[in-house]
Amino acid sequence: MSVAENVAKKMNTLRLEADEAQGQAEELKTKTKTLEQDNLQKEQEITSLTHRNSLLEAEVEKLETGIKEAKDAASSTAHHGTENESLQRRLQLLEEEAEEADKTLRETNDKLRQTDVKAGHYERKVQALEAARDQWEAKYEEMSKKYTDLQKELHELEVSMGNI
Repeated sequence: MSVAENVAKKMNTLRLEADEAQGQAEELKTKTKTLEQDNLQKEQEITSLTHRNSLLEAEVEKLETGIKEAKDAASSTAHHGTENESLQRRLQLLEEEAEEADKTLRETNDKLRQTDVKAGHYERKVQALEAARDQWEAKYEEMSKKYTDLQKELHELEVSMGNI
């Protein structure tokens, strides 16, 4: 097998490796973009849940104030049986609403924590994929340089063979 055939074979091999590296780099870029979009969506969900959490906390505070007012009113009107029963019912309803709001608040906090954990996970995935992409790009650049060098060597070989 001649030197020219070896160089040609080597160039074809490098060309195939460069094409494969470029394909893998494109695939990693696509994955990175998808994960970045997922991360953005999770961040928006965190913002939404945080806002909902603050609204629910305000609602709980309002309901607790209502419970306190109802208790105060109930104790001051202990002498009035009908009013007292009405206030007791109102107090019970407010306590039930407060319990429901507290339950919703705990669920929202749990969802917020879960979303925060997922966002961290996706951020780590994005970083890993970006690092892999950078490695593939470096390998692609190296292969491209080798390919160019081999083309140059082949050209010099052809010129020297032509001079013989």
